[in-house]
Amino acid sequence: MNLADSFRFSWRALAAHKLRTALSAGGIAVGIAAVILLTAIGEGIHQFVIAEFTQFGTHIINVTPGKTQTHGASVGSIGTTRPLTLDDVEALKAMPDARYINAAVTGNAEIRAGNKSRRVMILGESADFARAFGMRLAAGSFLPPDSAEAARAFAVLGATARQQLFGADNPLGAVIQVGGNRFRIIGVMASKGQVLGLDLDDTVYIPTARALELFNREGVMEAHVVYRPGTPVDAVVENIKRILLARHGREDFTVTPQQQMLSTLSTVLDVLTFAVAALGGISLLVGAVGIITLMHISVNERVAEIGLLKALGTTRAGIRTLFLIESAGLALLGGTVGLCVGGAIAWLLQALLPALPVQVPWVYVSGALAASMLIGLGAGVMPAWLAARLDPVEALRAE
Repeated sequence: MNLADSFRFSWRALAAHKLRTALSAGGIAVGIAAVILLTAIGEGIHQFVIAEFTQFGTHIINVTPGKTQTHGASVGSIGTTRPLTLDDVEALKAMPDARYINAAVTGNAEIRAGNKSRRVMILGESADFARAFGMRLAAGSFLPPDSAEAARAFAVLGATARQQLFGADNPLGAVIQVGGNRFRIIGVMASKGQVLGLDLDDTVYIPTARALELFNREGVMEAHVVYRPGTPVDAVVENIKRILLARHGREDFTVTPQQQMLSTLSTVLDVLTFAVAALGGISLLVGAVGIITLMHISVNERVAEIGLLKALGTTRAGIRTLFLIESAGLALLGGTVGLCVGGAIAWLLQALLPALPVQVPWVYVSGALAASMLIGLGAGVMPAWLAARLDPVEALRAE
């Protein structure tokens, strides 16, 4: 019996029991479809989160007060954190590779315009903020580059805050009350929407120095250094540390390049995608059990047929090949159906729910298909081995 005859013989054996074949292949199909759907959603979330983090650019370094990594024993009372001041941020502007420097303070406060009031997020930012993060203005201008000692009480409204307080009226030049202070509106930001759950439209931007007074803070929450493309990030980090060490006397601050954050985040998301793929892979194991069961039943039902084949000269290797082809065929059939079904459902989810990030990772899909074939072959090994060991005379008597 040549290989072509083996394939025809195995196909007829599977076609003779259509329902049983369909149910066994269905287990693999469900596993493949589960892997596709779970990994598609996982990969979609991965790309969505990375896109959210990188929409403001990738050449950003965050500087925060306090040291997140400690060495040695506790230093007691002398280990208090020195705040990151506006003077510290101003000193960072001396770096030759720094394009923009921004000092940020965030809080919540009630704003009032006429008889309308609303509680929004207040963002204390420097004059470079809009350019540093690629934020566009719908009207007016952004905050001017005033010194910390002479920061004027100017405000820029987010799109939602403007709509809620002024409607269709022009807010430029109007005065609003933020907390207990009065600010004159000089600009309105273009709509930005939500970024990682943070609504950047329902905001009011004021100078950082004014925000420090409003929230009674000594130092800024964070400084952002946007460096020139092509500059080695390690060199910029060393310059930041050198300047702040000279001012603070010790490293009581943390410098975090955005590339480092993205690398850590990407690793976490990769683990998440692998975990959901593993969950889908459990269904493949269930499908393997179905194939093993079917092949054992097939061997028991075809004892006489196996005896006849051996009596006609089919070798043990030929008998094993027949049953391995059948089990691999089941896995291939199930994998193909699962690929089509899973891909179709993923496409429908993407079409019907655009907000749901769905992206099919073909690496995992290829891996799942290869795994289904290996499972099919592995599931057929024991039944094929048992069939090949049958004595032809005893097998013929079973008729």
